[in-house]
Formats: sequence, structure tokens, C-alpha cells
Amino acid sequence: MVLFHDLTFGQYVPGNSFVHKLDPRTKLIASLILMTCFLLSDKPLFMFLFTVICTLTMFLTKISMRIILGNLRSFLWLVVFTFLLHVLLTPGDQLLKIPFAGLVVTHQGLAGGLLYSLRIMLLLVLAVMLTMTTTPIELADSIEKLGSPLKKLKIPVQEFALMLTLSLRFVPILLQEADTIRDAQLSRGLLLETNILQKIKNIVPMIIPLFVSSIRRAEELAVAMDARSYTGGEGRTHYKTYTFTGNDFKTLAVSCSVFGVVLFFDLLY
Repeated sequence: MVLFHDLTFGQYVPGNSFVHKLDPRTKLIASLILMTCFLLSDKPLFMFLFTVICTLTMFLTKISMRIILGNLRSFLWLVVFTFLLHVLLTPGDQLLKIPFAGLVVTHQGLAGGLLYSLRIMLLLVLAVMLTMTTTPIELADSIEKLGSPLKKLKIPVQEFALMLTLSLRFVPILLQEADTIRDAQLSRGLLLETNILQKIKNIVPMIIPLFVSSIRRAEELAVAMDARSYTGGEGRTHYKTYTFTGNDFKTLAVSCSVFGVVLFFDLLY
């Protein structure tokens, strides 16, 4: 059974690739631009272009494609559900009829299922590559830097960045604890390889201890921050200073060019 130990989404993979060396703000902006392109266009030619871009980025990260795609196993149900939803419920020209179910598969449904499934896959792949090449601290710092104009509106950008950093930091720790709890419950005779209803019922003895552990860790962290007189992010400095390089400007230029082309053709046609 695929459980907590298979969930590696969001974990950083150290490296020295072209993508790793980019400024985290560049990676965040470029990812958001490309994700917007994925959502805006549904033309087959552009979907092929987006697939090529994601594949090229995979090679630039120098991370095994098996590792990147392995992170998507936990979301496979979402892709399959999206595909079946469009295939079985979209009206149009009949392609085939499913006997005994009263359902009809149409050409439009099949095309829509493939389109939206591919769109979800591309979004997930891009998100995985962003988190695998950017540390949680770099990601939080980039959000704080990009959101600095919001400080004039009295929006606590530093506190939001801190919450994001802590959340991402504790993801692998909680996954490790979940795996430990799972092994402990299995040693007590918990059966996971049963029918679906029994599986859901058997998950409860693992979820409750995990919640208790999460609350305990949050309380310990709050006490530790209070003991160190933490008063928020106002006026705090950063250990690392980020600067844009030539590769950052090139990456942003390519991302903006793709966005411009997609927007131009969508408005024109």
C-alpha cells in the first residue's frame, strides 16, 4: 500500500545544476508564469510546447527523471479521476458505448480528458522541480522579497514567510514520524492490505498519534521562539543576499516570451 513513506513531494534535492544556481525569485516567478500559461491555453501545439519545456527543465535540473516522476505517484489518482470524469461525462459525438453502465464515451470527452490530465501533470511536474531545486528557506525568502511592497499596506509579509518556512521545514519530519507510527502499528498487528473500507478504518490509529505529535512539536517550537524573545520579522536581516545574474534574466526573458506568445495567439484566435 502506498502510504506516508512514499510522499516525498516538496523535499529539496541538493545539486549544482543550472536550475539550482538560479536565484530563487527567478525560479518562483518563472514557475508562476509558466503555470499561468498552462492554465490559459488548451491548443494542442502549445501543450506540446509546454511538455517540451518541462522535459528540458528536467534535464537542466540534473535530477533523475525517475525521482521527479516518482513524486507524482501520490497524485496519480487525481490525474485518473480527471481523465475519467471528462471521458464519461462530456457530451458530444459518440465514440463507443459502455454496456450495462449507460455511459457513452465521446470524441470531445476523450480529447478533454487527455488535455486536462496532461495539464495537471505539467503543473505537478513544474511544482516538483521548483521544490526539489529550491530550499524551503530560499523559497520563503523569495516570497518575502517579492512581497515586500505589501508591507506598505500593513500586511505582515515576514510572518507569512516564517509560517511558510516552518511548514515546509516540518514536512519531512512529519512524514518520518508518520512512517514510524505506521511501523509501530504494523508490529501490533494492524492490517493494511485489506478491503478499502477496512483500510480507511485502519488509518485512524495512525492519524490520531500524528496529530498529537504535530501539536506537541508546534507547542515546543512556540515555547522555544518565545524563550529567544522572537518578536516578528520587522527589521530582521538575512544570512544570504540574493542577486540576479545573466542566467536569471535569460530565464525570465524566455518565460515572459512564452507567456506573450500564448497570450497573443489566445487573443488573436
